[in-house]
Amino acid sequence: MEFAIGLVLVWAVFNDVFSSVILPRPTPSRFRPAAMLVRTTWRLWRSRYVGEARADHRERRLGVYAPAIVIALLFLWIAMLVAGFGLMLYALRDQVHPNPDLGSALYFAATSILTIGFGDFVATAWPARTVAIVAGIAGLGVVALGITYLFSLYGSFQRREVLVVTLDESAGAPPSGVTLLETYARLGMGKDLDLLFGRWESWCAEVLESHVAYPILAFFRSTHDNESWVSALGAVLDASTLLQTTIAAGPQGHAHLTGGIGAHLVEDMTGFLRLAGDDDFGVERQEFDSARDRLSAVGYALRPADESWQAFATMRGRYASRLNALARFLAVPPTLWIGDRSPLRHVPGA
Repeated sequence: MEFAIGLVLVWAVFNDVFSSVILPRPTPSRFRPAAMLVRTTWRLWRSRYVGEARADHRERRLGVYAPAIVIALLFLWIAMLVAGFGLMLYALRDQVHPNPDLGSALYFAATSILTIGFGDFVATAWPARTVAIVAGIAGLGVVALGITYLFSLYGSFQRREVLVVTLDESAGAPPSGVTLLETYARLGMGKDLDLLFGRWESWCAEVLESHVAYPILAFFRSTHDNESWVSALGAVLDASTLLQTTIAAGPQGHAHLTGGIGAHLVEDMTGFLRLAGDDDFGVERQEFDSARDRLSAVGYALRPADESWQAFATMRGRYASRLNALARFLAVPPTLWIGDRSPLRHVPGA
């Protein structure tokens, strides 16, 4: 019985490490230790700190979660290996000298996994020797893969944040799609919008690939105030939607492609996190008319109001409710039309 339970624990770790670190796609399993730990701890962590009065304190505390949970996963895997191999060695205690109790078997497993090898316990038969050798190999492998996992996460995180940070000057902080279009018109850079959307099309593809492979990346928060990859994505998608539905003339090729792959990214992330959207596309007519006034004031030629409103509502409905569900779940700083923005509604120029 002890050997069987230990074998199940060791198999669970191997499967979890393979699914989390090596397999470049999410798995349908709902009972992996990593997934269960993240689902449980994030909701507790979020509920504890989301109500912080000061935004900088809230972001600092929420930002600790992702790096901490990666370290916690490594310790969880090692602890499960110690428990699993310890139970297996305890089941084979007649083949270990001196004959160990359960605590000593766990200690022998830990020294084998961490390759310390004090030699105070010695396996005397091949079954126990095999378990001890496999424990050492497993320990080295899990630690090596854990370190590789950490470096992969930080590499993907840094690449993700480059465009998010550059959006500050053009879209504001927190970012807004309306502000982005205003800035490009004010600076006479309207023709460069196609280049901008081309870069964000590539960004969406890279984030889609990396965040589907390593979903824990979604919990890594920006190191800069009032920034978030979710808000940045929403701002770019809103700018793309406004350009296609409301502005009469402008480069729309990459805007269309970015809107499609961005909506795909939102759909995949909310699907993996099991977040449900609703039928609300998130913008009231008064807010839309206010955005039209701002765009008209900087020189954009606009399509008829009712026509553009209907087209805007239809196109934004492809991603808005899921995007807002993602923003609320990750507790990102609210911005125009994105996240928990109830204090921002009906505020001119918000």
